[in-house]
Amino acid sequence: MTCGPPSADTCVLRYALERHAATRGEDVYAVFEDGTRWTFTETLALVRATAAGLQRLGVRRGDSVLVMLPNGPLGLRAMFAANYIGAISVPVNPAYRGSILEHVVADCGAAIAVVHPDCLDRLLEVPAAALKRIVVAAPEPDRAAPDGLELFGETVLLEGGGDPGPLAAPIAPWDTQSIIFTSGTTGRSKGVLSSYMHCYTAMNPETWTCTRADDRHLLHMPIFHIGGAFIASMALCVGASIAVVERFRTETFWPTVRRMDVTCVFLLGAMATFLLKRPPTQEDHAHPLRAVMIVPLGQAGPEFRARFGVDVFTLFNMTEISTPLISAANPAKPNICGRPRTGVEVRLVDAHDMPVPNGTPGELIIRADDPWTMTHGYHGRPEATAAAWRNGWFHTGDMFVCDDDGDFQFVDRLKDAIRRRGENISSYEVEVEILAHRDVREAAVVAVPSDVTEDEVLAVLAPVDGRWIDPAAIVAFLEPRLPPFMIPRYIRVVDELPKTPTAKVEKHLLRAIGLTPDCWDRVGRRALEDTSNVEETAT
Repeated sequence: MTCGPPSADTCVLRYALERHAATRGEDVYAVFEDGTRWTFTETLALVRATAAGLQRLGVRRGDSVLVMLPNGPLGLRAMFAANYIGAISVPVNPAYRGSILEHVVADCGAAIAVVHPDCLDRLLEVPAAALKRIVVAAPEPDRAAPDGLELFGETVLLEGGGDPGPLAAPIAPWDTQSIIFTSGTTGRSKGVLSSYMHCYTAMNPETWTCTRADDRHLLHMPIFHIGGAFIASMALCVGASIAVVERFRTETFWPTVRRMDVTCVFLLGAMATFLLKRPPTQEDHAHPLRAVMIVPLGQAGPEFRARFGVDVFTLFNMTEISTPLISAANPAKPNICGRPRTGVEVRLVDAHDMPVPNGTPGELIIRADDPWTMTHGYHGRPEATAAAWRNGWFHTGDMFVCDDDGDFQFVDRLKDAIRRRGENISSYEVEVEILAHRDVREAAVVAVPSDVTEDEVLAVLAPVDGRWIDPAAIVAFLEPRLPPFMIPRYIRVVDELPKTPTAKVEKHLLRAIGLTPDCWDRVGRRALEDTSNVEETAT
């Protein structure tokens, strides 16, 4: 059992920031790529000034503030300032456009948006009945406001001086801090409601036991993702610091770690693979990084630790929950996600929510000891909320296996599972083995229709820079590593896999495209030439 939920002074951003500014104001909270640094005192002053600006624009407690900005000072100021006055931050992917953007804007109901100039035209093109004011991240807008809208330059958030008005009531740990939209790979994105307690619990050092209160976290995941927004807020609450970069870049990762004194970093499994595929250098151990979390772990852990001299951890998390599984340092087993942490109860269940025995795949469901430490629902989606929380447990939609040691291993997303001639196949397990090949930089495995029954397996691969992929060599490489039914029948080589801005492969696009004329068929040992085999399920 945990020691109880965190207090407001601990997890509510406003009160934690004020406490740190009062007790250790000259300590650095944030460093940016251009060398700018914010102390806790400076962070508080900027947040308060921006909060006063939001209030002058009409933002009140409980309102949503839409933020379409890349990682950087204004994005953090806008989110934190909204929270400072009890409003709800809604960070949105700056790449959104069209119907996706229209859906997100309508769903969150924000009356004010703070956006990058490149987003303005796209935002103005979508109907947004609630949206009344847009602040552009530029000194002044470069156009006149259309009917029904007011446009402002970013200086409106700092001009005018004054302090934000008083709160009508204290901000509580269970108040909504943010709405973060899921990636929406199988349907419309859902807005995940996150309380201050949820955000704090998801990543604080008691949950992420590999981290410390004096760490400097690399903020390279986007702020519309929990790997950006939650880490930034958590670090502020615990008194840690962040090094803010616009995005992950393989070629500059280690120079950035050294220059910005990064001690802790969260890496998606693909990012770790990219770093390992780079040529070794004499400086591979010359850096301040002490801990890295690789998710999913795959087989990269031992190699990453040996090459770069850091402690490797892994975990399982998603926007709606608060890291229920985490590993000890340097797990020896490949592909695991860790064991349940203190404060949560987990089960693996079948389609009827009945527990399955060790060694049997089941859906991971979760409940927490303390209230408000996971999502309290999907914004405006009572049916989706009820479905996710059925029988009093949150259903992740992910399949796992638990071994007799208590280690959980990810099997697949329920929707990504493949069934071939009576056998169930984990796309993830096939991808892990393919990525062990030295020529493969990225891999995605999806089901395509079989000409016999059930599914066939398609692997879409991207090569390491300067190398090329021989499909026959891939099959030969896999034959001693996988049972025959798991070896892909089809292989397609592309320059790069389609990915979301958070580096998740968009498998739904690969499934929709299906077989193409350039797919290599190991049954025929050739590229497909008969275009009648091409799946026309999407354009």
